[in-house]
Amino acid sequence: MRGRGEPADADGGGGGGVREVKSAARTVQVLEILANGGSEQVRLRELSEKTGVPRSSLYALLQTLVACGWVRTDATNSFYSIGIRALLTGTRYLDTDARLGLAGPVLDRLAEELGETTHFARLDGPDIVYLATRESRHYLRPFSRVGRRLPAQASALGKALLAEQPPAYLERELPPVLPSYTARTISDHAALREHLDAVRKRGYAIDDEEHIEGVVCFGFALRYSSPAEDAISCSVPTVRLSEEHRERIVAAMFQAREELERAHLR
Repeated sequence: MRGRGEPADADGGGGGGVREVKSAARTVQVLEILANGGSEQVRLRELSEKTGVPRSSLYALLQTLVACGWVRTDATNSFYSIGIRALLTGTRYLDTDARLGLAGPVLDRLAEELGETTHFARLDGPDIVYLATRESRHYLRPFSRVGRRLPAQASALGKALLAEQPPAYLERELPPVLPSYTARTISDHAALREHLDAVRKRGYAIDDEEHIEGVVCFGFALRYSSPAEDAISCSVPTVRLSEEHRERIVAAMFQAREELERAHLR
């Protein structure tokens, strides 16, 4: 399976009848590596190893991206990180996304009504990407931010969306080795498929301390597209999750999903 950011064809062919532009593919690959690097800067040597591009060629590409504002570097040109132009482009994506515009007020209301953190995310290959978060009014260490990626199988948002996908999607997109975050993370392919069957029957997914210990999350796929691409969720610390609160959350999330799905039919 081809990894994210890797050229579609080393010989330059994308397989879709259009010849791949190698320099463009390299540029995207570099930007995705830097974007997924968290807060750490990346050395030129590490970038060269990950991309398979010689350091001399990669250095020239990086200096062009630095000059254009897409990449930042230190005074020695030894360490690199994502630049401000990426932020501006990402912000434009959020500003023009009609689905996110409809979801925002619903997330606001849910967060106020339930007093818990709510999210809106989109499926992207084997991952989900957070597009909006409304923090709980209670103190809770933030663990998700707009633009953050998370393996779909390790989150309620992702499992809700994987349950909506055809089997071929799972075969194509999920990595051979599923990442594990806690002792509860589902990291076996057969167990995951069995779990997704239960998600489909229940109508929503539960992350039962599978990503972060002490936090349970309820995820609901939004079926205004087929298969679903977007989902909403509510995260709750286990210390506040009484049976009554759980029922209240699930009822409110079902209602929010119906509201958003109706809004896209108008």
